[in-house]
Amino acid sequence: MANLNTQPVPRSGISTASYLLSIVRLALIFIVLCGLVYPLVSTGLAQVLMPSQAGGSLLKDSGGKVIGSELIGQQFTDAALFQSRISSIGYKAEASGSNNYGPGNPDMLQRTADAVKEWQAANPQVPLSGLPVDLVTNSGSGLDPHISPEGAMVQVPRVSSLTGIPAAELEALVNEYTEGRDLGIFGEKRVNVLKLNLALMERKGL
Repeated sequence: MANLNTQPVPRSGISTASYLLSIVRLALIFIVLCGLVYPLVSTGLAQVLMPSQAGGSLLKDSGGKVIGSELIGQQFTDAALFQSRISSIGYKAEASGSNNYGPGNPDMLQRTADAVKEWQAANPQVPLSGLPVDLVTNSGSGLDPHISPEGAMVQVPRVSSLTGIPAAELEALVNEYTEGRDLGIFGEKRVNVLKLNLALMERKGL
């Protein structure tokens, strides 16, 4: 019968306490690097290289008062201004999202029908066939600050009649604030409603 080796396996010289201390030390190093150093460095670089974007892309009126962010839409109640897309969450950033209704959902159909009626009442100069769909539907987030160029152009008759600014001048303003596709190929052309309304208010002397 073969003899079995009964010699004890030699233990390493690292004690359990030292092993645990090494783990804690490594965890603290990563906490400091990833939780303190990296955020401070990245935030500092952003403030230097992209101060506007790092600060929330805030927009101010002619008096220097912050009136919103170019990244988040808002509701405009003045009929003399260009109107945004509808938002079932009232453009509340903390409630980003939508109900994700299907095209046959009764609530969505009723909401859309109500939006169409409101549009017709506010814009009697424009036939219903000329109403772009983005003006009576939510965006995926409910916070989209943009509308289509067509969605801005169909509002020109109403804005012109209420402000006295010639339609041709307003159309030129819409074209001026129409943003192209990202990198020329991604997304669609769009108009930031807040930027457009700021320019309109300047034209009106507000």
